[in-house]
Amino acid sequence: MIGGFALLLLCQLAGEVVSRGLGLPVPGPVLGLVLLFGGLLVAGRMRPGAPAGEGVGRVADGLLQNLALLFVPAGVGVIKHLDVFASHGVAIAVALIGSTALTLVVTVYSFVAIAGPTDEPGGAG
Repeated sequence: MIGGFALLLLCQLAGEVVSRGLGLPVPGPVLGLVLLFGGLLVAGRMRPGAPAGEGVGRVADGLLQNLALLFVPAGVGVIKHLDVFASHGVAIAVALIGSTALTLVVTVYSFVAIAGPTDEPGGAG
């Protein structure tokens, strides 16, 4: 389990080094996840039937089981900066609603583009 946690942290560190070293606009943890995914593909641990519950899998399961605890600092930050939310509340609400709507539209168009046209009009079988 310690080895799996160390691997996660090393991948995050490598992502940070690459992101900051090359001045990329991508967060280091995102690059770290890409590195971890690539490493798992190379190691063959992403194939169907691979042993579950070992190393990184056990650590990831443990982190996911306690995910709610990771939101506590964000909640404290919101409470600490309520004055900012009060003064910019309309702009924040517009940004949240607009980005959510845009995400839904892009998701629908992406799905339609990938799924392709259907043979049956109206979807009746």
